[in-house]
Amino acid sequence: MFVHPQFNPIAFSIGPLAVHWYGLMYLCGFLAFVFLAKRRVPLFPGIAVEDVDNLLTWAVLGVILGGRLGYVLFYKPEYYLHNPAEIPAIWEGGMSFHGGFLGVLLTCFIYARHKGWKFFDLMDFVAPAVPPGLAFGRLGNFINGELWGRPTDGWWGVVFPQAGDRLPRHPSQLYEMALEGIVLFGVLWWFASKPRQRGAVAALFMFGYGAARFTVEFAREPDRFLGKLALGLSMGQWLCVPMLVLGVLLYWWSVGKPTAMETMRNIKKN
Repeated sequence: MFVHPQFNPIAFSIGPLAVHWYGLMYLCGFLAFVFLAKRRVPLFPGIAVEDVDNLLTWAVLGVILGGRLGYVLFYKPEYYLHNPAEIPAIWEGGMSFHGGFLGVLLTCFIYARHKGWKFFDLMDFVAPAVPPGLAFGRLGNFINGELWGRPTDGWWGVVFPQAGDRLPRHPSQLYEMALEGIVLFGVLWWFASKPRQRGAVAALFMFGYGAARFTVEFAREPDRFLGKLALGLSMGQWLCVPMLVLGVLLYWWSVGKPTAMETMRNIKKN
């Protein structure tokens, strides 16, 4: 059994500027995306290095706005309906992956339309570079001692003082870091290393993330203000169900489609 070390949420300060660990993890995630996406540019002749930088700019906006609005709508709609002035207070916590995911989908859709690309070609390009950012985000959750797991008798249990008890709990943040970040990245990067039919890589990301998150939620403490919902599942699990279903349907749809690499090459020639 371990006791969470209660890290200072501020990683370092430069004069009056305080850099928080969670913000630093976001930065690391965005930098990882840029590095990996630029490694994939040669595989997609229609995409330039400058497009990666532009995509990141818009994706940051999509992640922040989508993540916050997703939390407001999925988790605490009634509370924020009566306290709308608190919606912008991101610094107080409250971000939803699924909301951020929808925000990124919207920004990618708009960017693809702007460039004359097929939406799923762009998603196939982007998807393999995303999981490391998820890993950094979950590491930030662990450093902050938030989103802890359910009680466990295992020797690896961690006591999170923020939970208000002395029970050893699953370090579910690290489980998610491993599955959603490291394992999913390895699978996607391998799968995307060869030409795949349009939408196949995006489909694997959706299904892979949904499966990983759904599984880890069994070890993660449900939000106390929500508890377990229908069928004993958490809100996070229910939000993953559409990802699992759409991932399967998208992969089925992708069968027989041209590869994104072929499409991008034709766009460049035209």
